[in-house]
Amino acid sequence: MTVMATRPGNTGEPTDPVGGVTGPLPPEADDFCRTDLPARPPGRLDGTRCSVQALARADSGIATASPVSRWLLIEQPGPWGRQALLQSRFDAAVAPLLAERADREGVRVLLVRRPGDRLADSGRRWAYADSRPGREGLWWSVRSADDELVTAPWDGSVGERAHGDTYLVCTHGGHDACCALRGRPLARALPTPGPADVWECSHLGGDRFAANLLVLPHGFYYGQVPGDGGLVVSAHARGQVALPWLRGRAGVAAPAQAAQHHAREELGLLGVDDLPPLGVTRLDSPDVGAERWEVTLAGPAGAAVVVVVESRPSPETVHLTCQATRPGRVRTWHHLSLSTRPPAPAVG
Repeated sequence: MTVMATRPGNTGEPTDPVGGVTGPLPPEADDFCRTDLPARPPGRLDGTRCSVQALARADSGIATASPVSRWLLIEQPGPWGRQALLQSRFDAAVAPLLAERADREGVRVLLVRRPGDRLADSGRRWAYADSRPGREGLWWSVRSADDELVTAPWDGSVGERAHGDTYLVCTHGGHDACCALRGRPLARALPTPGPADVWECSHLGGDRFAANLLVLPHGFYYGQVPGDGGLVVSAHARGQVALPWLRGRAGVAAPAQAAQHHAREELGLLGVDDLPPLGVTRLDSPDVGAERWEVTLAGPAGAAVVVVVESRPSPETVHLTCQATRPGRVRTWHHLSLSTRPPAPAVG
C-alpha cells in the first residue's frame, strides 16, 4: 500500500514571524485593520475556493503540521487583518516588538477569540503552550496591558495550567476566505466538554485544508475536519489521534510526520504518545527532485519501527490559497517500506 500526501511547496511568498504572509496586502486589508468597522464578509464557498479545489483533487494534508512546537495565544476579539497581530486592535506599538521576540525564540503567535464573539470585549487573557514531548502544557494568564507580553516569561512558570485539551479552529478570513467559511461553523459546533476548551484562532497554515484545527497541548494539526468535528474530539478524549484527518504533530520533521502516519495506519497505534521519532536519515534517491528518508520510530515494548518514505514534487502547479497570485507545487509523500527491529538485548 502506498500512502500519498501533500504539503505546501515553495510559492515564493516568505512567511512572516507571526504566521502570516509578507508582501502587498489586498485592497480590503485596510478595512480589516480599522476598529470602527466590522470585518468584511468572506463571501461564498464556491468552486473557485482553494479548499473546494483541494477536496476535488483529493489533496492530503499528511506531513504538513507546523515545525513550531511552542505558542503564545493572545485573546483579541474584533477584526484581524491578513497579518493578524500587526493588523488588529492589539497595541500597534507593541505588536512589532512581540513579533520580533517570538521570531527570535521560535514561538508562534496566535490571536484567539471566542466562537461568534468577534466584537465583544476581551477578557485580556493570554496563554503559553508547549507541545514538546515530555513538556506538554498550556498556562492561562490575564494581562492588564499588551506590553506586559513583551517581557512575560514564556515557559509555563506563570498562569493557571489548563486541564485537558484545548481546541483552536482557524477562522482567519482576513488571511483566506476558506478559513472563515469552513472554520467558523466548526468552531461553533465543536462538541468539547466545555465552552472554555474551544477558541477561534488566526492563521494556522494550509488554507486549502480548511477547516483546520489545532489540538493543544500536544500540538496535533487536523485538516478538512468534517461535520461538527466530534470524531476528532472523541478520539482525543480516549487519548488517541483521529487518523483520517491528521496532518501531523507540530515540531516533528515532515519526513517523520509522514512515517508516523503510515506506521500508525499499518500497526494500528493511535495513542497520542505512540511512535515518537528516534532518528531521521536522508538517503540517496534515484529520481531527480525526489527526497528519500529513513525514519526510526520508537515502537511498542522497546522495539524500533523503521519506515522509508519518499517525497516528490507534483508535476502540476495549483493555487494553494484563495488569494495566491501564482500557482505553486506540492510534494507527494510515498512510503516505500516498513520494518521492525526487536529490542536490544539486556546487558548484564
